[in-house]
Amino acid sequence: MEKYFDAFKNAFTEILNWTWQSISFEVPWYNNYFWGLIIISLIVWLLEIAFPWRKNQSIIRKDFWLDAFYMFFNFFIFVILISGFYKILGLAFADIGITEKSLSILDISSWPIWSQLLVFFIILDFVQWFTHVLLHRYEFLWRFHKVHHSVKEMGFAAHLRYHWMENILYKPLKTFGVMIIGGFEPEQAFIVHFIAIAIGHLNHANIKITWGPLKYIFNNSVMHLYHHVKALPENRTQGINFGISLSIWDYIFKTDYIPEESGTIELGFPDEDIFPKRFFGQLIYGFGKSKE
Repeated sequence: MEKYFDAFKNAFTEILNWTWQSISFEVPWYNNYFWGLIIISLIVWLLEIAFPWRKNQSIIRKDFWLDAFYMFFNFFIFVILISGFYKILGLAFADIGITEKSLSILDISSWPIWSQLLVFFIILDFVQWFTHVLLHRYEFLWRFHKVHHSVKEMGFAAHLRYHWMENILYKPLKTFGVMIIGGFEPEQAFIVHFIAIAIGHLNHANIKITWGPLKYIFNNSVMHLYHHVKALPENRTQGINFGISLSIWDYIFKTDYIPEESGTIELGFPDEDIFPKRFFGQLIYGFGKSKE
């Protein structure tokens, strides 16, 4: 029992120190996710201001500050709070013989770095796409995912507005994806993580991006805006356009839908009138019996 307590304490202390070191510029720039997030956010926000898709949308749009808080809460505060539990879980699995190499079907550690990063990116993106589909298909998961879909005016910071339970749901499946490649994470994995943040911000930004012919590979703001549409097509009531960084999964599995590109559609979901509008209400939303 003492081993688990020490692991919990050490994990909490380590991630807390790492976060403070990031804020105080003690972490190398390529691993500094705190300032990396801020810089990427400012760049995309400036692009929104310079090239707005919906020109009547305010620069400080509806719920801008709520979304900004969610970015730091989900990316840092919650990670600090939950780190010890993940460490205990990892030790518990190791004690029963399940390690990071238990599900390994592919060893990429000797591959060229560009191919390591590409495989790492593709596997993690597919796992997140699949998880995203589950969030829409199952009612008890959808109740948590409603936090993300409560956005009424789209902007870059909406990217990281999501219920803390989604961290709990995504983490094990992402870990499973890494286990497939022997628990190996490329040394330059920070490149993949920063690219994913940038694509996610651009997909939610008030900028019209389609990528031309590459739209069949990369997700984009037009496609993702329709993911948030309030009035879903009658034959697609469980969601559309689930892509995270890549759109290719939606085209492969026939979940794509882009009927037009005006950017003027209403966002949300049918029962949003009973959904809490403030952070603390959303924090506990999803537990207990549904009111629908």
